[in-house]
Amino acid sequence: MSEPDIIGHELSLTRIIAASPDKLYRAWTEPELLKQWFAPSPFTTTTAQLDVRPGGANLIVMRGPDGVEYPNHGVYLEIIPGRKLVFTDAFTSAWIPSAKPFMTAVITFDAIGEGQTRYTARALHWSAEDRETHEAMGFHEGWGQCADQLAALASSL
Repeated sequence: MSEPDIIGHELSLTRIIAASPDKLYRAWTEPELLKQWFAPSPFTTTTAQLDVRPGGANLIVMRGPDGVEYPNHGVYLEIIPGRKLVFTDAFTSAWIPSAKPFMTAVITFDAIGEGQTRYTARALHWSAEDRETHEAMGFHEGWGQCADQLAALASSL
């Protein structure tokens, strides 16, 4: 896939957060921390099972205000502690293909000054239609709210 093709399949969000990359990384990789910020309100994160290593599986379950749970299975593809996380829902555990792959996430934490981080969350979708679906689901609002919640949590660590 060429760079123009990727752009047509990508949604991204960037924030400058007043916390170190290590604090943001911890909030993404420690289950009890992730559960505090990962879902946009009024949703909550009830489960966070994270095997943070290339090939390691994750299971994150979000619960809606109506009690319906939304399990999200994935596998980590790349880990650079304190700098980068890449994971996908194309696989569940042990490289078992998922029924319907939707996206690969690339999360980066770039130090830009004393206690400041450029936080970027990229969602690379399998198709332009998947990107459009994710955008219509509220990607910018939901991931934006989660980034704000992440920033608040990380600044308190």
